Amino acid sequence: MPSLVLVNPKRRLSARYEIGILSFAFALATTVFYLDTFTDIHSALATLYVITLLLSAETLTERGTLLMTAVCIVLSILSYAAAHGTDADLAAILRLTVAVAAISITCALIIRNHRARLDLIKFNAALQSSEERYRTIFEQSRVALWERDYSEVRASLMRLKSQGVVDLRAYARDNPDFIADCIARIPTVAANAAALEVLGNVSAQNAGSMRRYIAHDDETFLDLMVAIFDNQSYFEGKGTIITSDGTTKLVLLTVGFPVDVSNFNRVIVGMFDITERELAQKALFEAQAELALASRAATVGALSASLAHELNQPLGAIVVNAQTLQRWLDRDPPDLAAVSRSAERIARDSQRASDIIRSTRSMLSERAPVLEAMSLANLVNETQALMQSELSKNRITFETSEAPAITNVTAIRIELQQVLINLFTNAIQAMAATPEELRRISVTIEPAGGQGIRVGVLDTGPGLSPEVLKNLFKPFCTTKKTGLGMGLAICRSMLEARGGSLTASNHPGGGALFEMIVPMEAVHE
Repeated sequence: MPSLVLVNPKRRLSARYEIGILSFAFALATTVFYLDTFTDIHSALATLYVITLLLSAETLTERGTLLMTAVCIVLSILSYAAAHGTDADLAAILRLTVAVAAISITCALIIRNHRARLDLIKFNAALQSSEERYRTIFEQSRVALWERDYSEVRASLMRLKSQGVVDLRAYARDNPDFIADCIARIPTVAANAAALEVLGNVSAQNAGSMRRYIAHDDETFLDLMVAIFDNQSYFEGKGTIITSDGTTKLVLLTVGFPVDVSNFNRVIVGMFDITERELAQKALFEAQAELALASRAATVGALSASLAHELNQPLGAIVVNAQTLQRWLDRDPPDLAAVSRSAERIARDSQRASDIIRSTRSMLSERAPVLEAMSLANLVNETQALMQSELSKNRITFETSEAPAITNVTAIRIELQQVLINLFTNAIQAMAATPEELRRISVTIEPAGGQGIRVGVLDTGPGLSPEVLKNLFKPFCTTKKTGLGMGLAICRSMLEARGGSLTASNHPGGGALFEMIVPMEAVHE
């Protein structure tokens, strides 16, 4: 019966061996049946059918084992019927019961063993397949991967913890050889081709220890030891390595620690070369800083005429008051009270001129920004005064409305003023074709629903087209023939860097509406 023979791809028995086993089992079953039926031996001979099942267990499938068990039980019952007929014999019935129970239990054990062995075969096959897939991914991946043995260094760190060490960084500062000792305790089990390439196309033998490749002043390895010391499950950090040819590379190190401590002998370590990315990012930041400085310079240059006008007024007042003071001194006797009033006016106008100059210079300064508490209404008024010449020249009405109980904000004055100057300048230019009697800039200051303070700048120009509105805050997007298209992009970036925002829309009543939200507390760098 071929369907009853067990076919095991990992352990295939020869056909001759299978036939021999089945023949011997059949002969044994026949012998047991004969002895149990035709002899006067008063013992549980039927239990010997268990040997028949055990002999055929390696040869039969689960279905075949069940069939063989049924045959053995039937033979036991036939032997009892032939030997005792209808005569009730308690001892014989007990022997039959023991035999049937032994045969049934043996069958159950054999079936369980068959299933467990098949499960084990499947598990081993799946494990081997998984290992092959892992090894393929490991070897062919373009990501630098290592298998490293962290078991010894972890045991060393745990000993330090048991000895009362709490701050591993402090311990490393007090023990200069600690890092070198830890590096020596981490052998490399395996490294793929990408890993050898990152180190400078070294051989697998030279990649056994990372001691020569870790930069002397790099803190990333200590951070990794702290992660193991604190029983973290994952570590990621940027570090510096020195390749075999002496090149310095910036790398991103990722390590996933196993849950089972016994698996620390093979920990996967990933390394990504981010040197070019970091250099490009640094260059981008520098370019953005230069662009922001150039934008501030362009803004100040565009307002130079207004500044000159604003300075002429206080300087002219200083001259007039100085002449008045001189006349009061020339009297006999001098009118000291009038002299004092003139001096106060000179000091007031001098301070005003100084403030205008200092504000302009600070916009071009590269010094670190200073956070200060300020009233947005006062800042709007100061900016209006700074641009009054442009507003007057273009016959523009300027109005400000502030909601009640508006609190001060903590921000960088120059940055907010630069945003306002940019918005006011754009509004002035947008209303060039608007009739003079309709030209108006309306500034509203109101709470922004717990997000901070909202400052809205509304003009009476033609508004923004859908295409312009879509790309308005993208760099180099401009509607001006001589514009760079960087002003609004930089303004939004500055506000977002401090936790604020800048948006634009078309007002239902006409004109463009720009709204900036200034947070109540600035985000510190």
